[in-house]
Amino acid sequence: MEYSNSCIVPDTCCGRQSELMSSVLIVDDNAPTRWAIRTFLECKPGLEVCGEAVDGVDAIKKAEQLKPDLILLDLSMPQMNGAAAASVLKHKMPRVSIILFTLYDDAIGESLASSLGVDLVLSKTTGLTTLADRAQALLAHRN
Repeated sequence: MEYSNSCIVPDTCCGRQSELMSSVLIVDDNAPTRWAIRTFLECKPGLEVCGEAVDGVDAIKKAEQLKPDLILLDLSMPQMNGAAAASVLKHKMPRVSIILFTLYDDAIGESLASSLGVDLVLSKTTGLTTLADRAQALLAHRN
């Protein structure tokens, strides 16, 4: 399957300057899901995807390198799931915002999410528009 995105342009996003952006790390073991999220977020005001990771172990490594403002984590991934990764990431990077974006949102209660360091749990069924809106609101509240 080939992917293209006419919106993604080096150092800019849809004509906006990258220094005005909040950086986002996408973590999901499914490549088409990562592509869909990246494609959608790259054209949203104030958001710039700085990287992608395929599991929790990869997420920790890339987050330490890229220092994103926001990490979007899937819950169910090989090697290290999103819950375990969120706990490690929040310990290493206490100021990073974390959204658990999963099909299994009903499995994560509010108190468990909070104890893991997750700022928000969203079902993938809510769609990318809701994800982008909530991500922008979370980042605006953080700043």
